[in-house]
Amino acid sequence: MDQKDTEMNEKGVSSSTSGVVVQVREKKGPLRAAIPYMPFPVAVICLFLNTFVPGLGTFVSAFTVLCGARTDLPDRHMCCVFWLNIAAAFIQIVTAVVMVGWIMSIFWGMDMVILASYREQSVPQQL
Repeated sequence: MDQKDTEMNEKGVSSSTSGVVVQVREKKGPLRAAIPYMPFPVAVICLFLNTFVPGLGTFVSAFTVLCGARTDLPDRHMCCVFWLNIAAAFIQIVTAVVMVGWIMSIFWGMDMVILASYREQSVPQQL
């Protein structure tokens, strides 16, 4: 072992670890992957609707898919993604009675806002 390896080992860095993380990707289920990337104001409105009427914001977001909003399901047809969003809204409405749907609806709305902020960061602004 030379002096450089000894110094690295003393600092807690191993000389054998030279891996680089290229990309980290979250694995999503089909319902969660069907959440559309909407404009930020629309996503905030959907979050507001989901907070007070569980499933309503998710229902509105389903129609943004028909208007061309992108999702994480590029291999699925637009109508299929639309119906996945309608199914998510229906699940939220039905299970809101036991509070599960209401909580799911709020988290769904927060995901919409997070995805909208990603969309805003990745789209270059035109003058």
